[in-house]
Amino acid sequence: MDERRRGPRYPFYASAQITELQSQIAMTARTSELSPHGCYMDMLNPLPLGTAVRIQITYQGQTIDAAGRVIYSQPNMGMGVSFDELQGDQEVLLNKWVEGARGN
Repeated sequence: MDERRRGPRYPFYASAQITELQSQIAMTARTSELSPHGCYMDMLNPLPLGTAVRIQITYQGQTIDAAGRVIYSQPNMGMGVSFDELQGDQEVLLNKWVEGARGN
């Protein structure tokens, strides 16, 4: 598998909800890694490559809501998701989380 990342990912554990945009089916997952550009979601039944999703990650009482897509999928393990669209305040919070994860 060719994994070209735009930046390093850091260990980051938080609850998440993923909504598959076409069907509007929502599922819960957990993040295990985070970067300014995306995250890795631990889940047994990851969505297929290229699936458009809405991601809500909740950590310490705060939530990021982002549009994204599945950039790779590993059956029975999880999926990598890129953040395609974040509002300004969401990006500030994401960067704060990444900085905190980087320091661990």
